[in-house]
Amino acid sequence: MQTPLELQIQTLPDSPGVYQYFDKDNKLLYVGKAKNLKKRVMSYFNKVHGNGRTRIMVRKIAAIKHIVVPTESEALLLENNLIKKLQPRYNVMLKDDKTYPWICIKNEPFSRVFPTRNVVKDGSEYFGPYTSFRTVHTLMDLIKELYPLRTCNYDLTPANIKSGKYKVCLEYHLGNCKGPCEGHEPLQVYQQHVDAIREILKGNFKDSLRDFKKLMQDLATEMRFEEAQRIKDKIDILENYQSRSTVFNPRINNLDVFSIISDESMAYINFIQVSHGAIVRSHTMEIKKKLDEPDEELLEIAVVELRERFSLKSREVLVPFPVSLGDDVKVTVPKLGDKKQILDLSERNARFYRMDQLKQIKIVDPERHTKRIMAQMKKDLRLPEEPHHIECFDNSNIQGTNPVSACVVFKDGKPSKKDYRHFNIKTVEGPNDFASMEEVVYRRYKRLLDEHQPLPQLIIIDGGKGQLSSALKSLEQLGLRGKITILGIAKRLEEIFYPGDSIPLYLDKKSETLKIIQHLRNEAHRFGITHHRDKRSKGALKTSIEGIPGIGEKTMVTLLKQFKSVKRLSAAPEEDIAKVVGPAKARKITEFYQTNKQQ
Repeated sequence: MQTPLELQIQTLPDSPGVYQYFDKDNKLLYVGKAKNLKKRVMSYFNKVHGNGRTRIMVRKIAAIKHIVVPTESEALLLENNLIKKLQPRYNVMLKDDKTYPWICIKNEPFSRVFPTRNVVKDGSEYFGPYTSFRTVHTLMDLIKELYPLRTCNYDLTPANIKSGKYKVCLEYHLGNCKGPCEGHEPLQVYQQHVDAIREILKGNFKDSLRDFKKLMQDLATEMRFEEAQRIKDKIDILENYQSRSTVFNPRINNLDVFSIISDESMAYINFIQVSHGAIVRSHTMEIKKKLDEPDEELLEIAVVELRERFSLKSREVLVPFPVSLGDDVKVTVPKLGDKKQILDLSERNARFYRMDQLKQIKIVDPERHTKRIMAQMKKDLRLPEEPHHIECFDNSNIQGTNPVSACVVFKDGKPSKKDYRHFNIKTVEGPNDFASMEEVVYRRYKRLLDEHQPLPQLIIIDGGKGQLSSALKSLEQLGLRGKITILGIAKRLEEIFYPGDSIPLYLDKKSETLKIIQHLRNEAHRFGITHHRDKRSKGALKTSIEGIPGIGEKTMVTLLKQFKSVKRLSAAPEEDIAKVVGPAKARKITEFYQTNKQQ
């Protein structure tokens, strides 16, 4: 029997993210990042650690939590934020000061743009944090190439400029600055450049890249190829660079984010707390449904509970749809931008949490897993009852030869191979799928009725409207139409057809219901093809046996084991055959094949 900790490790996703280790008293031991959460966490338990402190920590681990993020860089940022906020015992201690670099647009006349590790709350704008100073330098180089800005620390108030207090420096003479200190550049024009830089830092590279490419082409036209190549290198970096991390804008402060993923029996609500542009807490709770409550009602209950549990005082919450939380809380349903990204991340974590729980249930409580699957199939396929017994039919023939059909049976969503059946087509000549389907469906359920065997709740026909109509005729003849749900699945677009409905049903490609139907269809196809091949092989063998006078089946089987095929046997010298079955039979066999060749 697996322990809860082993189950948690087994069901971790193969995705980037942050993991947290807790002891038996639910105290946080360690926070770490991973490119692949499952592999990284398993590595702690699959090897002997040389460091004694690590061995002690691993022995103390009683529970694991994780947060999924889109990239490894974002996992790095999130790990950093959580360590500074939560100060886990076994992590290197980080203080909330100089860590990752930012780019600052200073709140002043003729704004300076510069990299910094120190965020000062003076009304300035900060973009980042960036995981690499190379990225910061690339952006700063791009900005300097496109927009000449001042680098001095002068207080460029209108009065100071008018009084002539400052003089232009070398940067002005080099063409890197337009000289606003002496009034050579108007404030309005300068701030237009700053506005363009702000768009670059927000991730809108379209206009700036266009200008950068023009600069590269101009340099190439002037035969300044080395400089043009340097500009091209920067363009390549910027085109592949993701300018923003999951949480990057420090102006997004004191914000709570909630999302919900639900199924027939459970709802999973993820909560993310954002402070100064950083995730400081993530938690997912489960709610068991009692009366098929809607998501809106469940989310309202969960938000109130989580805000009380974690003593949250934020005045704004992000949710995927409107909910009523009273007049003291602003409810936002973001559609675009930074807030939508955070909401999407919350929903992704809820979805991963649900997947983990379902994997654990499948291992620990198969009966509960089966009930959930059956309830989901009933809902998805609009069935009158849960399909605990499903049968699927498929026809197989090659150019009209040896037509056969297969019927596979699934019980509680799993193959019941002892109930699989083959059918040799008896009443149909040639490759007629419709007539073949009508015959085998009639024979199958006529026999079940005659033997008083239980009938399935669902029949699936591998094919489109034609095969479905043929199968329906047989059910009508047997008086079973309306008593058993029957549907067809077309292979090309996974379209599901119902009798009398010209519009097909399309299931979510990732849904468990569609996966089970595809498994049924693939099993029927495999089972039918296998029988078809066996029948053709036996037919060829039987023809060879019956065609040689004085040679029985046992002798032919012995020869085929030795020569591997009829073709090799027919080409074998008489003396080689005689070594296996004796000279008399060898002579009969060689004479038979020689006569056939001459004809």
